[in-house]
Amino acid sequence: MLIIGIAGGTGSGKSTVAKAVIDRLGTDKVTFISQDNYYKEYPNLSFAERESLNYDHPLVFDNTLLMEHLQMLKEGQTALAPVYDFTVHARSSEVIELKPYNIVILEGLHVLSDEQLRQYLDIKVFVDTDPDVRILRRVLRDIEERGRTIQSIHNQYLNSVKPMHEAFIEPSKKYADIIIPEGGQNEVGIQMLTTMTEKYLTCEWKST
Repeated sequence: MLIIGIAGGTGSGKSTVAKAVIDRLGTDKVTFISQDNYYKEYPNLSFAERESLNYDHPLVFDNTLLMEHLQMLKEGQTALAPVYDFTVHARSSEVIELKPYNIVILEGLHVLSDEQLRQYLDIKVFVDTDPDVRILRRVLRDIEERGRTIQSIHNQYLNSVKPMHEAFIEPSKKYADIIIPEGGQNEVGIQMLTTMTEKYLTCEWKST
């Protein structure tokens, strides 16, 4: 099994890169995992208290559960990933079935920030996109998909998104094997990652 980790700042195009690779390889060959679904649960906190948490800090992710699921996949077992509902800041009742395909793509803000999590990754990718582009993408996403206001996005960006990016996400770039500038706009970078993955698949099939 080959596990690819794709990290980068908010709105950098991590998901776009991951989905572009999956489209080229085929959905029946790749297990896709979003770190966003592994935010920790805070059942004892009110909505207002949950809303005020710093969701851009690496410690808000349940990487213990995420690594358990990666280990299950490596052992050929199916795992059930939680689904996080950003409108209420809590996990929903739904789950996502993760099947143990030969290729696993894990994408998220802090995929490269955690040393233990990095040990599970065979290929480490960082999507590097201009900050102005990233914030504009985040504004559109948070309004359209997460029901946020411009004021709340502004406050969150200044109070947590930007400082956490500078403290944790940007420094994690040094651990990347591959840096893809401009995310989904970089066809060469996406094709290079796809070719590397296809080469692995070919080798796997030949050895079986």
